[in-house]
Amino acid sequence: MTQYLSIGALTQYIKAKFDRDPYLEKVYIKGELSNVKLHSSGHLYFALKDGNAVMNGMMFKRDATRLNFTPKEGDGVLITGRVSVYEDRGSYQLYADSMSLDGVGQLYEKLEALKQEFKQKGYFAAEHKKKLPKYPSAIAVLTASTGAAIRDIETTLNRRYPLAKVHYISTLVQGNGAASDIVRNIRYADELGVDVMIVGRGGGSIEDLWAFNEREVVEAIFQAETPIISAVGHETDTTLSDYVADMRAPTPTGAAVMATPDQVELMQQLKASELFLNQRLVQHIRYQKEKLSRYQQHPFFRNPLMMIEQKQQRIDETEQRLQYLLKQRFSTHRERYIRLEVRLTPERLSHKLQLFRSDEKEMSLQMKQLLDRKMNKAAHQLDLQSRLLNSLNPTGILERGYSIVRNKKGIVSHIDALSTNEDIYIQLSDGTAEATVNSVKENTHG
Repeated sequence: MTQYLSIGALTQYIKAKFDRDPYLEKVYIKGELSNVKLHSSGHLYFALKDGNAVMNGMMFKRDATRLNFTPKEGDGVLITGRVSVYEDRGSYQLYADSMSLDGVGQLYEKLEALKQEFKQKGYFAAEHKKKLPKYPSAIAVLTASTGAAIRDIETTLNRRYPLAKVHYISTLVQGNGAASDIVRNIRYADELGVDVMIVGRGGGSIEDLWAFNEREVVEAIFQAETPIISAVGHETDTTLSDYVADMRAPTPTGAAVMATPDQVELMQQLKASELFLNQRLVQHIRYQKEKLSRYQQHPFFRNPLMMIEQKQQRIDETEQRLQYLLKQRFSTHRERYIRLEVRLTPERLSHKLQLFRSDEKEMSLQMKQLLDRKMNKAAHQLDLQSRLLNSLNPTGILERGYSIVRNKKGIVSHIDALSTNEDIYIQLSDGTAEATVNSVKENTHG
């Protein structure tokens, strides 16, 4: 029975063959993604297929986090990695190290990277958008000299606003050299001093429209002083030029509509304004006539001399009243001056000064007496407090003949704290003495 292998042993043998094969250690493979699943662990699981076969694959979290796009069902991708056997299921699978979009997908990947770069720089921010003029006198149109786009723009501009002068600037919108031609013509139109600029073309694939995603075109639109309307492709087509432009139109025709007012609407507005002004003018004239009629009936206009005489009489009365008030005010101030002059004679001032000096001397004497009493009282209190402190000072008690006895336990205050032959220390006012207890006798007097 030794010639029979277990499934596990056979699988390990096959796996070893795969792992030792140099052609499987590094493979470059392309296909379409299906059954894409990002596990909670961060690992990416998928199946890769083409028209003939399907194989399972996975990418570990360390590599999946470095992807610059989100893999999804149906994406065409280019993958590098290795092929090995997954022993638990006994099947071979692809272990991906890197993954990128294939073909058109690479363009979309580049488009998204450029979009994020310009967005972080603030190229798409609303504060950088320039306002379109309401009534442009000159318009520049940058598009191909042939095709439906220029015909649609020309027809719409002529129909809506023929007053504007239009500069048609033939521009490459596709293929080699298109991006540099667009940039050159934007700068040329910016120098013409036009009021608004239309930059666009008809619809197409992402490859056809790619010139309007180029970095140099985006920067030229952002740096232009003239407001720019982007009209690239159809409404479903979106380029970086649409994001950076001051206004984005869904179609070239829509751009012509955005750039100009409608002459039919303007004529209707002018007629409405003319009718309104005529009505207001008639009303104003009627109101002024009525106002003039009222003025003519006013007494002032019927007898203007009467009004003048009344005003002159009122002026005379006012002048008399002012003269009376001035005389009365002058008399009042003169009386006050006389009273003050009488009160402020040199004799009265000298007498007042003597009284002030006398009061000052008396107050000074009273203050000195009060301070002396306060000082004496404070000195007496200080002396009493000093005596009290001295009476409570242990050193003062020792100076009167008393002493403090200590043993090893501390101060001895009772006879029962002493024992015979015990060393004691006697503190006097000027030093300490050591002694030995010969005998202990209790005071029998109570």
